[in-house]
Amino acid sequence: MNAPSHAWILAGATATGKSAVAQVLAEQLGCAILSADAMLVYRGMDIGTAKPAPAERGSVPYFGIDLVTPAEPFSTGAWLAAARQALDTQGPGTRGRLGEASLPEAAFNTVGTVPRNRPQVQAPCGMGVPPMTSGLLVAGGTGLYIKALTAGFDSEASDPARRAHWQSLFERDGLAALQRALDERAPGALAKLADPANPRRLVRALEHLDAHGSLPENWHRDASAAPVLALRLPREQLHRRIGRRVAAMFKRGLVDEVRALRQSCPVWSATALQAIGYAEVCALLDGTLSEKAAFENIVIRTRQLAKRQETWFRHQTQTVWLDIDDNDPPAHTAQRVLDLWRQHGPATILQP
Repeated sequence: MNAPSHAWILAGATATGKSAVAQVLAEQLGCAILSADAMLVYRGMDIGTAKPAPAERGSVPYFGIDLVTPAEPFSTGAWLAAARQALDTQGPGTRGRLGEASLPEAAFNTVGTVPRNRPQVQAPCGMGVPPMTSGLLVAGGTGLYIKALTAGFDSEASDPARRAHWQSLFERDGLAALQRALDERAPGALAKLADPANPRRLVRALEHLDAHGSLPENWHRDASAAPVLALRLPREQLHRRIGRRVAAMFKRGLVDEVRALRQSCPVWSATALQAIGYAEVCALLDGTLSEKAAFENIVIRTRQLAKRQETWFRHQTQTVWLDIDDNDPPAHTAQRVLDLWRQHGPATILQP
């Protein structure tokens, strides 16, 4: 990660409607979308991941999707490489800029896929909000990807043995032992930390020192300083929406999609193999789950994922929650998103 820039981030749990809202915003503001969803990276895994179909994307460029086959491993570092490509491609002024002092009405008419009868949204302006120099809207629910973009991330593989060493030190001698070790290895580094009592950050820093002998300039950045806007539905509404979405996936041909994928790609990576919906349908095709059980398991696991995602955003970053209703149309939610972006400003990112 190098020089800081700014991005407008739309996050939230699965099934909260992020994709539809992001599409409205991108169409009408002339932005590209960088997907921050760990499952959308797999080619061919479309129905079960609720990936926006090409027809739904219109002329909006998408990054961070269809990057690897289900057989290939994928990492946060690999996603940051996709983010780098997006930032290189969508440079200043390439498609649109959020946060300018004003955005003329004509700017909304430059994207050919915007229906003329769609309610227009008004771009954030004034309030000292800096421009979105990357021309990107980051949308997704994988918190680790978003945190890597806003707080920095060392994409090189860690050494499990060294991680185990420092973890053992922590378990045996406590937090103070990690702090002393870091202070001895990198004098002054501990004082720069916003969260010096976070053992995971200390272990990661010591791992990096073992591997490289020094710490990257941005390792101490506190992700909580970067506001992230997240959509949130009432729990009962979210659960009903999840049920409807899973039913729609089966109706659209999820079973056929998985069957075809297994024929074209017989061996899957561990992550793809455990993907919600795909693991259950594989079991259905293998005869170890009934269709009813597969459906119910997908619903349960999706609910559990949504709860974990909300918990993550609540504790791991400074989240501005936008409470929405199941009946809110995407255009209405998009306008509320822009109102909050205007109020809180963009998140600071470190360009990979």
